[in-house]
Amino acid sequence: MLELRDVRCSIGKHEVIHGVSLRVEEGELICLLGANGAGKSTLFRTISGVVRPRSGEIIFRGEPIHRLGPDRIVRLGISLCPEGRKLFPRLSVKKNLMMGAYTRYRNRVEVKMSFQEVFELFPILEERLDQDAGTMSGGEQQMLAIARALMARPKLLMLDEPSLGLAPLVVKRIMETIQEINRRGVTILLSEQNAAMALSISHRGYVMENGKIVLEGSSQELMDNEEVKRAYLGA
Repeated sequence: MLELRDVRCSIGKHEVIHGVSLRVEEGELICLLGANGAGKSTLFRTISGVVRPRSGEIIFRGEPIHRLGPDRIVRLGISLCPEGRKLFPRLSVKKNLMMGAYTRYRNRVEVKMSFQEVFELFPILEERLDQDAGTMSGGEQQMLAIARALMARPKLLMLDEPSLGLAPLVVKRIMETIQEINRRGVTILLSEQNAAMALSISHRGYVMENGKIVLEGSSQELMDNEEVKRAYLGA
């Protein structure tokens, strides 16, 4: 479904992604592990068209997308839930969700279906439709951020650090919901510092350090890897 071929990109004059190649097959839940500053968020922004790669190719469902703008990439079926949620705090829950559906807001039937789908996953949002997003708890805001990304009805959902700053019980609930989204047919690329949790729900994984992919394998293989244990699993 998604393939990156030797992708390099820079922020200013500094190259921060150094020849990354990876693939995500349809239906998979793939985790991308790495410490702060490893380049995970930059890589996600590059896939979504916010950052333009210096070289390399990004192929989505057989079509090159590395020269397309973010709006076109969303229309093709890639949606990003960014690190830090990036909600509109003074807008209501409903308006934040509608922002996620901006590429298809004229199709009222599809938008209504999307509302129903996100309410099944996050019932609390239906109860809080008129509440300003900025007045919600951290966990509720993360649910809203994921739901907003789903309003675009993506084929590939990218989640950038969804557990950041959340209590353990909330993290467990978020991860269970991510699994459910995947079971419903959405392919997922998950960037996560909580390596144990990410590996426990994913099919395969990549480890990123200093802008490079340094390890890849099945989730079980990575959990059994001594380097991963020392660096990310606290063993």
